[in-house]
Amino acid sequence: MSVVSVLVVDDDIEALASARDLLSAAGYAVTEALNGGRALQKIKANPPHVLITDILMPDGDGIELIAAVRRAYPAIGIIAVTEHRLLGALDLLDLASRLGAAATLEKPLAADRLLAHVAGLTGSQAQRARPND
Repeated sequence: MSVVSVLVVDDDIEALASARDLLSAAGYAVTEALNGGRALQKIKANPPHVLITDILMPDGDGIELIAAVRRAYPAIGIIAVTEHRLLGALDLLDLASRLGAAATLEKPLAADRLLAHVAGLTGSQAQRARPND
């Protein structure tokens, strides 16, 4: 069985490090990116089992990333996170769900909820190869 890979995307260095450390300690192989553009490069090179992405970021936001990943890599489980759920009247987490995020979480992230969502998305995926293998 292969190690489950997770790509964490967040422009907040502290949030990124916190998620990376939590997931690494739980046994996941974690890579990271600071924006959606860099995340897409990493996904093309080595698609992860799970993508955890912040929604509001400069240089490629999470909404664009979710839409692109869902189109090109439908097997990747996506978790969308944000500190600011509402942008005017627009519910960003609802939009992320409609675009293909399997789970949504508000920041600050609760460790147990994040781990539960990742485990839920990888329960069936952990036994098979990465999405494009």
